[in-house]
Amino acid sequence: MKIGGKLMNKYDKLVTNAAGRIVPTEINGHAAIPYLGVGKHRPTGRKAAPLISSCIDYPGDGNKTLASLKEALIKSGLKDGMTISTHHHFRNGDLVANQIFDIASELGVKNLVWFPSASFPCHESLIKYLEDGTIHHIEGSMNGALGKFTTLGKMKGLGVLRSHGGRYQAVQDGEVHIDIAVIAAPTADPFGNANGVDGPAACGLLGFALADSQYADKVIVVTDHLVAFPCIPWQIHGNLVDYVVVLDKIGIPEKIISGTTEVTKSPDRLLLAEWSAQFCDEAGIIRDGFSFQAGAGGTALSIGIYFAEILRKRGWKARFARGGSNKYLVSMLEDGLTEYILDGQTFDLDGVRSMRENPRHINTSPFTSYNYHGKGNFASLVDVAILGATEVDLNFNANVVTHSDGYLLHGIGGWQNCLFSKCTILPIPLFRDRIPVIRDNVTTICGPGELIDVIVTERGIAINPLRKDLIEKLKNSSLPIKTIQELKTEAEQICGIPEKPKLSEEIVAVIKWVDGTIIDAVRKVIV
Repeated sequence: MKIGGKLMNKYDKLVTNAAGRIVPTEINGHAAIPYLGVGKHRPTGRKAAPLISSCIDYPGDGNKTLASLKEALIKSGLKDGMTISTHHHFRNGDLVANQIFDIASELGVKNLVWFPSASFPCHESLIKYLEDGTIHHIEGSMNGALGKFTTLGKMKGLGVLRSHGGRYQAVQDGEVHIDIAVIAAPTADPFGNANGVDGPAACGLLGFALADSQYADKVIVVTDHLVAFPCIPWQIHGNLVDYVVVLDKIGIPEKIISGTTEVTKSPDRLLLAEWSAQFCDEAGIIRDGFSFQAGAGGTALSIGIYFAEILRKRGWKARFARGGSNKYLVSMLEDGLTEYILDGQTFDLDGVRSMRENPRHINTSPFTSYNYHGKGNFASLVDVAILGATEVDLNFNANVVTHSDGYLLHGIGGWQNCLFSKCTILPIPLFRDRIPVIRDNVTTICGPGELIDVIVTERGIAINPLRKDLIEKLKNSSLPIKTIQELKTEAEQICGIPEKPKLSEEIVAVIKWVDGTIIDAVRKVIV
């Protein structure tokens, strides 16, 4: 699209979607569907499927091991333009993804699509491969330096961000075709059976690699702990695996933990946690047999501690807690305050140990937990989800991927999927670094306001007007219940009205909704 002869956007097929955002109808040469509203898009057709294989092409003794990752990539047919997937269960301790693209660069392969379940600061070195064309674009979270690189318009293709469930949906529906999946597994056998709970680099479960193992044309399992067949339990099934490679070290388990997976020590943030728990108590959400999920942020994790205190005091227990698991959820399980942890991601080494030892700590996947194109999923069974956000607006729309300066610095994770719980609460500070968090309109819409029920800040709590039931239950509460406009006004009286980010018309990334439609687009930041 040109205005006055000046190129305004390299994606000239733009429409306004149901969220009121201008988005492209084509992504990296492929047609895309704009967001139609919650529950408005219905998929058609059948699930995608991998190529049919024959046992005669694999060793009769079951030994699929190769001498190196380079050999495995070559045998998998690595070539220009392929989509390569990795998982993020090692979080900032991943030692495998960078090696893949080192090899690709050495082989002169270009225009690869990297399809990670998430990226972390340890992947910053991949920027050089985005610059030289080894990697064309990323379809996955672009955190930290990778996010800034993308937002400055330096990536050759259009970035695509999906939720954890949306990633599984995209693979299952054939929206993304994985040519080669590389699955780092803390323990594996020569046949390719693998798990994440054993071995020196144990990271917990491998659920984010499940779709990759099921649908990719070629699957490579990389391990630093090879055991004799059978590897039990097997979270990844060997009859889906083409090659097994043994490396000296695949991950640093201590770096599973990050700043976003530790309980907050901030008095203000602890107040948010305490008020959120009190709100749930007064609203009747906490009861014997209820269920909950807390996000990975420090405030959200702290709320579990308050939940535990209430349950212990009343002699109640939760039926299940949805994970990310951590030492706090594990403590609840071991103290009999919850019957099960249904775990989607292991956030610390206590979670790894518990999953390995406790049969009530269950390994789940994005298919069972979050996939919106299925016959139901666990997310809608959860009574309350406690999540974070970078911004919220007067319509309760929320943002988790960009900050108010427009920079793309976070992934979506399971955040969008959790919005389908029976009650969604966002405990957020009223302002960060003197910048109000509540805006007229969020910079980037990641979740529609109709699915966000309560905003908890250190200066008051706003209930979505759509939730008349919650408003009625809290009408005599000692909690400071306010309107979201009152909270916004109070923040601006303290901090002033913030400037809007300086953004060009050029789209650098898109945000997918849980059903595969485009809910928003990220624009290039003008420096």
